[in-house]
Amino acid sequence: MESQQTLVNATDRMQLGIETSTLEGRNKVLGFWVFLGGECALFASLFAIYLTLHGQTLHGPTAKELFNLPLIGLATLFLLTSSLTGVLGINAMHRGNRRSLLRWLGVTVLLGLAFLAVQVIEFITYAHEGFGFSTSPFSCAFYALVGFHGGHVAFGVMWISTLMLQLKKEGITARKAPKVFIASLYWHFVDVVWVFIFTVVYLMGIMGV
Repeated sequence: MESQQTLVNATDRMQLGIETSTLEGRNKVLGFWVFLGGECALFASLFAIYLTLHGQTLHGPTAKELFNLPLIGLATLFLLTSSLTGVLGINAMHRGNRRSLLRWLGVTVLLGLAFLAVQVIEFITYAHEGFGFSTSPFSCAFYALVGFHGGHVAFGVMWISTLMLQLKKEGITARKAPKVFIASLYWHFVDVVWVFIFTVVYLMGIMGV
């Protein structure tokens, strides 16, 4: 009877999510949602600044002259695919499959690094074309917004990589699962912000809006 009850409790935790199976885990997840609210306000401010200054090029390169849609599209593909692999990783965690979780987190990290590599190439290309941080109000707003997002991606890569090392040593536990879930939430947030950047900065810039 006791073993059956233990099995039922384990099944309930799997269905509800091991990351919220303890009070500490639930508090961590709730606190992180509050943190993401602050991040939304911060990025909203950067978007507002960009939309205010994007037309002030001071005779420097314009968005339509600079932006390479195929290159940006490749970066977008990398980042959006990494969101999918992150979901697959969380599903593996809920099943208690550490090997699959580590595999999907590893793919997520690789895709994040690929995105950052494309962004580095993009920034170097812009610099060679005379589009630096202080070239114009437009360039300043562009690098502040896009570069700040890139910094978030780099932080996410390091965070997930650190969690992978911990998971290899400790496995999936009720204390470790909330950290993995929160890192996944962060990564999805970064992906959503990029969708807005891709639309507002790149697509509208190429269309000359």
